[in-house]
Amino acid sequence: MNLRLNTLAEMVDRGARIADIGTDHAYLPIKLVLEDKVDYAIASDIAQGPLKNAQDNITQAGLQTKITTRLGSGLSTITLQDRIDTVVIAGMGGKLITQILTEAWRHHYQFPTLLLEPNIGEPGMREWLVQHSYQIVAEEILAEAGHTYELIKAKKVMQQVKLTPRQLLFGPLILQAKNEVFYQKWRSQLDYQQKLLVNLNKARNKDLGHIEQIEQEIALIKGELNDEG
Repeated sequence: MNLRLNTLAEMVDRGARIADIGTDHAYLPIKLVLEDKVDYAIASDIAQGPLKNAQDNITQAGLQTKITTRLGSGLSTITLQDRIDTVVIAGMGGKLITQILTEAWRHHYQFPTLLLEPNIGEPGMREWLVQHSYQIVAEEILAEAGHTYELIKAKKVMQQVKLTPRQLLFGPLILQAKNEVFYQKWRSQLDYQQKLLVNLNKARNKDLGHIEQIEQEIALIKGELNDEG
């Protein structure tokens, strides 16, 4: 497995019953079961092709009794009888992840632990967690194969744990341990946002709300980069 999936595996609680939504060849649940970290997992995907690959890998590993495959959209494949306590959703956009989680909430289905890796839209993902009374308990930022990934682990709590705009953008725990990947990402993002701002200001009909949002983000990014080194 690659660094991203290995890091996700490390963040899973021992003894958890997991559902890997949009499973990547079932690599994650296979690793967790083989390492005796979990006893039961569901590998779920919306497409038959990827799910067939997952089934083949599970069979090859001899884990058919411990890993179940499900074909379907999002969390619709999970039932209360599965007693899933940890949901893993990795490699999707933050907006799609929140749609999947919101649809489950509409059916009064909540999960104690969420392990999420949005490949875009991390601030919106964190905002959803705040609104639904999840506390971020672990975060990792890493780079692999030319991409930057933010991994977010959250636990359901009784009351909302508010986050500042700065924490929503960068991640409350990522901010506590800023590494070189953090600075690389936000140097690149600053360049992108500054070019975007120029183009927004050139528009004949200016979107003042969007311009203000980008200006605020640029100010936050500059504030973090100023303490680099």
